[in-house]
Amino acid sequence: MELITPAFGLIFWQTIIFLFVLLVLGKFAWKPILSALKDREQSIEEALQSAEKAKEEMANLVAENDKMIKEARIERDKILKEAANMAEEIRQEARNEAKVIGDKMIEDARAMIESEKNEAIKQIRNQVAELSLQITEKLLKKNLSGDKKQQELIKDYMKDIKLN
Repeated sequence: MELITPAFGLIFWQTIIFLFVLLVLGKFAWKPILSALKDREQSIEEALQSAEKAKEEMANLVAENDKMIKEARIERDKILKEAANMAEEIRQEARNEAKVIGDKMIEDARAMIESEKNEAIKQIRNQVAELSLQITEKLLKKNLSGDKKQQELIKDYMKDIKLN
């Protein structure tokens, strides 16, 4: 029964040894252990703060990145719009320039046609004048004898004049 109910001396000595071990541990082991735990707790706290700070910085970077992407899209849209406007202006200028050139070509062609027409009319007048002179010359050379021949000649010329 000694194992089940211990004797008073055993309990006394176990209590003294326990107190002694408690004092030795308190003097030499508790402070380093508590200090190590405190250091560990502090390093964990710093790591958590650092992680929280990194998380905030990451959120700020993501927000800044989103802002930059939005600004880049706005700038891209602006550049595309300006490019489309410039292309339309260039097309319009090309149309206007082509119209001006076409109008000038038409005007030059009209002027050239008018000039050639005037030249042709001048040549025709010269030829008519020359033919008139030749006819007059032939008439004068022809010896007209009698009124009958003169009347016939005048009638022939009148017919020619009405036909033209």
